[in-house]
Amino acid sequence: MPVSLWRNRDFLLLWTSQVVSTLGTRISGLAYPLLVLAVTGSPAQAGLVAAAQAAPFLIWFLPAGALVDRWPRKRIMLAADAGRAVALASVAVAVALGRITIGHLMVVAFVEGTLYVFFLLAETAALPHVVPKPQLPTAIAQNQARDQGADLAGQPLGGLLFGLGHAVPFAADAVSYVLGLSLVAPIRRPLEETRVAQHRHLLAEISEGVRWLWRQHLLRALVAIASAGNLAFSALSLAVIVRATDLGASPTGVGVLLGLFGVGAIAGALVAPPVQRLVAPNVIMIGALWWWVAQMTALALAPTVFALGAVYTVGALVGPIFNTTNAAYRYALTPDRLQGRVNGASRMIGWGARPVGALLGGIALETLGAVPTFAALAAWLAVVAAASTTSRQIRQAPRPETLTEQP
Repeated sequence: MPVSLWRNRDFLLLWTSQVVSTLGTRISGLAYPLLVLAVTGSPAQAGLVAAAQAAPFLIWFLPAGALVDRWPRKRIMLAADAGRAVALASVAVAVALGRITIGHLMVVAFVEGTLYVFFLLAETAALPHVVPKPQLPTAIAQNQARDQGADLAGQPLGGLLFGLGHAVPFAADAVSYVLGLSLVAPIRRPLEETRVAQHRHLLAEISEGVRWLWRQHLLRALVAIASAGNLAFSALSLAVIVRATDLGASPTGVGVLLGLFGVGAIAGALVAPPVQRLVAPNVIMIGALWWWVAQMTALALAPTVFALGAVYTVGALVGPIFNTTNAAYRYALTPDRLQGRVNGASRMIGWGARPVGALLGGIALETLGAVPTFAALAAWLAVVAAASTTSRQIRQAPRPETLTEQP
């Protein structure tokens, strides 16, 4: 019997480091737009800072994945935390001195987003080296719960700290990265296989990862589902805000309603391991998609803010279960030498749909309103669910633990 995850020293160090630093990231994530609006009063400039933070997701996922497979993963995580601590501390100091500029915020947001990509890919690739294979699904679920918990607590805490002083959230985030670094440093186990030094062009290494992913029919199908789903989900929270406002919710009520999503997602992450043991993975993946079709339909029909919140919360339950199952397949099939590149390519494709979905969702909400937008989201997800239901790769997918790495 493997040691319990909660008695696994290296897993606890890695997990706790990310509890702290992810909470800090969520705190500053709310503080960025609040600071821009306080300084300039311009939503457009707040959008520029947000774009600077999101741009690295499209720019860096592929090259960062290749570098994570080339460089020592622990050093990448330590350097990423150190760099983010310095960057956020510079904002705190500039705000305290009254010298902050939009250009400064954009540079820091871009740096923070870039280093987040490197840390995320390194941490994801390192996880199988600190957790035995049978415990990977549980570890993935615990990471999901960690992130959702940070989402739930970070934004209210960010608002509270910003009220204490505009520099405080950024200082708190800088401290969180220092604490995260101090927890990663004592990890003892090697976080990658022994590597033979190769001097290939970075583009050749990126191409190797993309070609490998394309040859894996099951992973290719899962990436396509994630990308198609993100087109809908990236518009969901804004649609919920608009509909809640239409139903008479106050700003405080809207905040509480959005927080309920985190409650549902945490519950989903906690039940993910037993659900995965009891339910076939193909049933989880196909069932989750039809669940979301029903959720979007119910959101369109919700007559009150209370009903809207209840549906929004219940719909969040299946996300962590679906994501954990998806990740388990990627870990099972991907050799260690390709973990960074395959994860980077998967996330670039999956996350690349988010800005497109957000743009289309905003246009739909502006021209059609919330109820027709929910109906359109339900229709789109029904197409995705139907395609998945008829997909041979999805219907015949074996349990992840029965699979072996593919060369």
